[in-house]
Amino acid sequence: MRLENKLAVVTGAASGIGRSMVRRFVAEGATVVAVDMDEGRLAKVAAETGCRMVVADISSDEGIAAMLDQERIDILCNNAGILDALTPLADVDDAMWERVMRVNVTGPFKAIRSVIPRMIEQKGGAILNTCSAAALSGGRAGAAYTASKHALLGLTRSTAWYYGDQGIRSNAIAPGAIQTKMHMRMTPHAGGMEKYMAYFQTMPPHGKAAAVADVATFLVSDDSRYVNGEIVSVDGGWNSF
Repeated sequence: MRLENKLAVVTGAASGIGRSMVRRFVAEGATVVAVDMDEGRLAKVAAETGCRMVVADISSDEGIAAMLDQERIDILCNNAGILDALTPLADVDDAMWERVMRVNVTGPFKAIRSVIPRMIEQKGGAILNTCSAAALSGGRAGAAYTASKHALLGLTRSTAWYYGDQGIRSNAIAPGAIQTKMHMRMTPHAGGMEKYMAYFQTMPPHGKAAAVADVATFLVSDDSRYVNGEIVSVDGGWNSF
């Protein structure tokens, strides 16, 4: 088992990609701390997998402290994120911008900042950030989400550069169109959807969350011990268009 004797913290763990990560990591022998705000769904994941659960808002200092209150953290997966309904820049209000940035960038930043000292003391650790195809282009989401995922990719690479020589690896995954409930929770911006629809034909068939979890498992395991500062697309080739 590739993750035996490892403790992994996974945010956004109650559904979709996060839930699939929890399943795979547990199957590979890890002790997993699953983090989410949705207590009901999170409890189902815990019952199914035997993982520990922490109900927390990762955009708050209290939530970050609660999820990282562990004796040791070998793996940190910043997977939680929110969308912006394909909203174009001119229609993004301050509240949307600040909320998206707080969840998608500031939360991961604070979590990484908190675990770096203990990973240095442990002489190693793996950090995995869930970016998006939107981290690699300008036409995969709205303005706030796109900017947040570009920022998260920069944070990933900066962490890798500064701390790689201390045994800490920092990588990212860039899922494309994955079948999750995340995409069904917001009504798309009419103008953004109209612009986006013209490119639907370039999109491969929707992928499964398990396919992303497979790549995540590789990136947090010792199988990827010489991979650092990278972003791996899991999008069926969408990014190649």
